[in-house]
Amino acid sequence: MSASPVVLLLSGPNLNLLGEREPEVYGTATLEDHVAAARARATELGLELEHLQSNHEGDLIEAVHAARGRVAALVLNAGAFTHYAWGLHDALAAFDGPVLELHLSNPHGREAWRSTSVVTPVADAVIQGLGGAGYRLAMDGVAALLGRNLPS
Repeated sequence: MSASPVVLLLSGPNLNLLGEREPEVYGTATLEDHVAAARARATELGLELEHLQSNHEGDLIEAVHAARGRVAALVLNAGAFTHYAWGLHDALAAFDGPVLELHLSNPHGREAWRSTSVVTPVADAVIQGLGGAGYRLAMDGVAALLGRNLPS
């Protein structure tokens, strides 16, 4: 592990289309914008951020497996996988550090099927409905879960 704790930010399906897809729901910022904001905040907190986006559940599961013993914490915006990807749930349950679930929108304020999360039962915290600010706040949340002092 590096001198700074490593946080792995995982982005699920269709998040590569942020900025273009349903801007009235997800805003106009791109995934790269959100990752840059998270990375800047991670650096301020003495954390190293890695990022992976995939439209394939198996890629995310493999990333969680590879993170075991190497990464201090996971932040996951699983997109639609949130609602049915039990294989991802099981991989997260086997991860040995904190897991933070992240959503740009508030799933509970949308279609009924979005209210079910298979990630929440294995997450230590959830940030939802705060738009792009959630990415910076996720870094604060991970730092807190790791017992690091937050700068004022």
